[in-house]
Amino acid sequence: MNGVISGRHYRTGLPLEVHVNGGVIEAVHTLAESPHMADWPWLAPGLVDLQVNGGWGLDFNTLPLAPETVAGLSRRLLARGVTSYCPTLITNGPDHLAQAASVIAEAMRTQPDIAGLIAGIHLEGPFLSPEDGPRGAHPLEHICPPDWEAFCRWQEAAEGLIRIITVSPEWPGAAAFISRCTASGVRVSIGHTAASPEQIRQAVASGAVMSTHLGNGTHLTLPRHPHYLWEQLAADELYGCMIADGCHLPDALLKVILRVKQRRAILVSDAVSLSGMAPGAYRLHIGGDVVLTPEGRLHLAGHPQLLAGSAMMLADQVAYLARAGLAPLEEALDCASLHPARLLGLPQAAGLTAGRPADLIGFRKDSGGDLEIQVVWKNGRIIAADKD
Repeated sequence: MNGVISGRHYRTGLPLEVHVNGGVIEAVHTLAESPHMADWPWLAPGLVDLQVNGGWGLDFNTLPLAPETVAGLSRRLLARGVTSYCPTLITNGPDHLAQAASVIAEAMRTQPDIAGLIAGIHLEGPFLSPEDGPRGAHPLEHICPPDWEAFCRWQEAAEGLIRIITVSPEWPGAAAFISRCTASGVRVSIGHTAASPEQIRQAVASGAVMSTHLGNGTHLTLPRHPHYLWEQLAADELYGCMIADGCHLPDALLKVILRVKQRRAILVSDAVSLSGMAPGAYRLHIGGDVVLTPEGRLHLAGHPQLLAGSAMMLADQVAYLARAGLAPLEEALDCASLHPARLLGLPQAAGLTAGRPADLIGFRKDSGGDLEIQVVWKNGRIIAADKD
C-alpha cells in the first residue's frame, strides 16, 4: 500500500508524515507546527503480542481447531492494534498439539490477509514442571520431559512456524534440549518452573532468552533466597514477560521487572477466550466454572482468590502501566511493540523508521494515561479500529 500517514510521534510529540511505498515506510518527515495539526492522532509502532490463547469466545486450544477460528481471532486482534502476534498452544496430547499447529499453518497458507499477522507459534508446554503451583492450569496428564523427536513432529506439523517454546529447565536433559532448539532458531523461554538457580543458569548458558509471564506460574511460598524468580530477574540475558492487568502481579513487582529488565521488559496479554467478552459466569474447558468480573478479573467460581487466566488485551495493559504511574506511556508502548519485536528478530523492532514495515497505530490519549486506538495500519493498509 502507498500513501502518507500523518500524526504526532508517540515519543517526541512532534508532527510528522510517514511516507509508505509498497507497505514499507519509505521516509519519515518531521513537520513544523501548524494550527490544522491540533487534532492529529499520536502514531506509534503496531503492538506485538507473544502470547495469545484466545479472545472474543475464540480459542486456539479448543479442538478441533479450524482455520476460520485462527482467521477470525487474527482480524479481531488487528483491529485492537496488534499487528503481529504468536498464537499460543498450551499443554495437550501429542496429536492434539499437532492438529492445532497444522491448522494455524494452514490458515497462514490459505488466507493471505492474516499471514503477515502471525509471527510464529508459541508452544507453552508440555515440557513444564509437574509440581502444583508452577504447573498452573496445565493438565498434569500431559506434562512430560523435553523430547526432541516429539518437538520435531510438532514443528513439522506447524510447517516450521514454532518460534517460541516455554520449557522448565528442571528436567534432566533440559539444557541439551534448549541448545538444540536455539540452534534451530527457536527462542526458548523459561516458565512454569520449579528449577533450581543452577538449572536456571544452565538454561541461560544453553541459549534460553526469555521468561514466560515472570512472577506467575509459581509456588505460593518460596524460600527468601535463592529461588528461580530472583535468578531470572538477575539474568541480564533474559527478556522478562509480564501480565499487567492489575490482577496477575502487584504493581510493586511490575515496577521491579520494568526497572531491572528495561529494554528487555515485555508486555504480553496471555489472553484467554473470555477476553473481550461481557462480564458474567462462564464454563471453560480448562478451569471449569469461572467468573469474569466487570473489572476484568477472571477467577474460579468456587475460589474467587484463584485466577483462571488473563482477560485483558495488550493495548489495555499498556494503558494500565501508564495509568498506574509505573511507566510513561511511550515506554509502556515500547514494552508491547519494539521489545517483543526485537526478541523475535522482526524488522518492526526499529520502530517508525525508513525501510521497516508500515505497521502503526493511531491513538488518542489523556492525562490519566488511557489511550483509545482510532486506526491501525498493517503494511500501510488502513484497518478500522475495534471500538468494543
